[in-house]
Amino acid sequence: MLELYHHGSSVCAAKVRFALAEKGIEVDEGHYIDILAGEQFTDEYRKINPKAVVPSLVHDDKVLNESTVICEYIDDEFAGPELVPGDAYGRAQMRMWTKAVDEQLHPACGELTFVCCHRHIVLRLPPEKLDEFLASTPDQSVTSKWKARKQEIVREGFEAPGIEDTIRLYYNYLVKMNEALADHEWLAGDTFSLADIGLAPYVNRLDMLGMSGMWEGRLTEVERWFDAIKARPRFKEVFLDWCPEKLTEDLKTFGEQSWPEVKKIIGI
Repeated sequence: MLELYHHGSSVCAAKVRFALAEKGIEVDEGHYIDILAGEQFTDEYRKINPKAVVPSLVHDDKVLNESTVICEYIDDEFAGPELVPGDAYGRAQMRMWTKAVDEQLHPACGELTFVCCHRHIVLRLPPEKLDEFLASTPDQSVTSKWKARKQEIVREGFEAPGIEDTIRLYYNYLVKMNEALADHEWLAGDTFSLADIGLAPYVNRLDMLGMSGMWEGRLTEVERWFDAIKARPRFKEVFLDWCPEKLTEDLKTFGEQSWPEVKKIIGI
């Protein structure tokens, strides 16, 4: 029995859906957790994921959290195409990318997504519901400081301290990707791997925010790589179809409104 708890706008959930798709694995039961409505904060779900984030994978009563770990488990546990390079150096390079995602890019994505889009969505809530939503984040979530940081970004937007550094960090990872891809087809060499699966949701997030101008016509290797990612057979199903139509519209609308400020920050 394989169960997946996920949401349409979660980059981590998209990463796990991508790994499952590339291995040719179908889940037996999916549970859609609306993280913008606060469904991740229920006592029932927090028994599965104490951090109150998605995704979670339950395999025969074994609970797995942390998307990078889940993807490695999927590759180890199930038959299908190998998602790691065959050589030790390639595997090390793959893990450097997945480590960078966990330590830096994912927290940056949370901040960028909220400042450019999600703050506008949750600010639609009545004041008491907004306070309840912001207070429900556990002390240990995306980071140990995410509860206070999310409140800061929702309240202050682009005026929140450090947000410019966050956006520049995000852009600098695209530059690093472009450099790595200059010599190889994929991020960890010539083999499609968990490195590509790990980074794809973060580039797709920018694309859905209408911010592909970060790389199109500028970072040509990232452009080539992302075109190849979008050409994978189940890309649309994994990344686009699960995102509700209204949320897709909000990402595009609010992202495009934020794009001039983002361009100014990264200097393009």
